Amino acid sequence: MPKYLFSVLHDSDGMATAEEMAAIDTFNERIQADGHRLFACGLAAPATATVVDGRGREAVLTAGSFTGSEEHVVGFWIIQAPDRDAALRLATEASRCCNRRIELRALFD
Repeated sequence: MPKYLFSVLHDSDGMATAEEMAAIDTFNERIQADGHRLFACGLAAPATATVVDGRGREAVLTAGSFTGSEEHVVGFWIIQAPDRDAALRLATEASRCCNRRIELRALFD
């Protein structure tokens, strides 16, 4: 079954509200029971990130996120679905439950 990454996009470092967390928990339980969820996780604030570029002789470390954007990835799901249409339906549900935008991308096997 194809696998997909749902990146949760948000423009704040603030945590989800209690209502959002309850909806996310319910969504997680359902997609786990339905065999879609492979992994899900939240991420620390972009200020805690370090970009590592090891392509040269010596690694270059840069504090902060690589995007430099107001909007950043605050969490993600890795799911499996029978096809892209099913993944899009699940991404729509994920967006509604966490009250954030979702970027859907297929994963290569």
